[in-house]
Amino acid sequence: MDYSDLTYGNFFRQTWFYKISALFLLVACPGFAMVLYYTNQNLDGSFYNLGQYIWQHGLWSLLHDAWFSRFFGTPTAWGIIGIFAAGQLLLMRILPGKKYDGPITPTGHVPRYKNNGLLSYIVTYGLFFGFSLLWPLFPPSIIYDNFGDILAALNITALMFCLFLYAKGRFAPSTRDNSVSSSFIFDYYWGTELYPRLFGWDIKQFTNCRFGMTGWSLAVVSFAFAQKNIHGAADWSIILSAALIAIYLFKFFIWESGYMRSMDIMTDRAGFYICWGCLVWVPAVYTSPVMFMVNHPIGLPFAWGLVIFLLGLGCIGVNYWADRQRQMVRETNGKAKIWGRAPRLIRAPYKTIDGKKKESLLLASGFWGISRHFHYVPEIGAALCWSVATGFGYFMPFFYVVFLTILLTHRAIRDDKKCAKKYGPAWQQYRKLVPYKIVPHVF
Repeated sequence: MDYSDLTYGNFFRQTWFYKISALFLLVACPGFAMVLYYTNQNLDGSFYNLGQYIWQHGLWSLLHDAWFSRFFGTPTAWGIIGIFAAGQLLLMRILPGKKYDGPITPTGHVPRYKNNGLLSYIVTYGLFFGFSLLWPLFPPSIIYDNFGDILAALNITALMFCLFLYAKGRFAPSTRDNSVSSSFIFDYYWGTELYPRLFGWDIKQFTNCRFGMTGWSLAVVSFAFAQKNIHGAADWSIILSAALIAIYLFKFFIWESGYMRSMDIMTDRAGFYICWGCLVWVPAVYTSPVMFMVNHPIGLPFAWGLVIFLLGLGCIGVNYWADRQRQMVRETNGKAKIWGRAPRLIRAPYKTIDGKKKESLLLASGFWGISRHFHYVPEIGAALCWSVATGFGYFMPFFYVVFLTILLTHRAIRDDKKCAKKYGPAWQQYRKLVPYKIVPHVF
């Protein structure tokens, strides 16, 4: 059974509605990423002002000002991207780390990774602060100062890179976990290869983790320094929001080996959806709350900032705790204690595409006994905390929270369908023990 490409990919292939949706996203998202930046920088971060601009000048004029006028970026932007990307690739290769296996694929392939993400994250921060503050070669606000051109350069680079990934998956795949459909649009959007590698580097680990997540963290820190340059001081709202994001991503890299077993890696192929998303959508959208704060300091009192920071820290802690519970159960084959007790488990058998029998542990204790994706609740809560620090006067700081809520809700639905197909009766038994997807008694 090919359970790696269920629910989303196959559903896309089978319905014209989703093929049209893929085409719409391919056309709309690259421009929207640039428009979001332009709205933050040139339209006071106001979607109302954005609507007025379109009404007065037209959509084409907006796209010209936001994107086409800087379509290819600048030499400085290309230099920043090139140095950062090369640095992340180098750290992936040279930093020490224990080797570990990812989940087996339907064709029997077992991807292997090096667990040095956290060390890479720390070294990257050390280099950034070292060469911007201690031995200054560039200002710490350099990412903000060139962000529009960086996004433009990333946009064209990522679009071309996804075309390369399409061709690679079709003509020179790294494993047998590849396929093409009758639709080029779908294959470009969804990807043709599950685990592409290039010169030994895992493509999705690079785009999703080392470039996307590390770049997100560095960007918001650079934004805080930019506010200091512009206004003479950094407001508590932007300091605490940038700190929460940096801590959240520190937690992410502690758990990177767990992330390499998530739906993003196990199911989503290396195409526009994942790779363009991590290279462009993440820096454009995920940074937008803090980018908004650069030009909107509100003089947040330290006491209120501390409350928001502690709430956000608590959400990050619960999110990590939930992921850790499931990881411990898997590592010990169900012998770990959850909240001081033996866990309630369902051993779910399944078969790979070549007929081999395997087994997964479905945890129904701890946070995983509250709902099947309870860890999404603190994740959304953390995002709300680093967005709310700027107040409620604009919608822009909350755009990412709304997007994240939709994304995770959709992901929970996809995962439920995939697991129902993969595990059959065992999943139905698990659903009886844990009846809610995310929020108990609600959804």
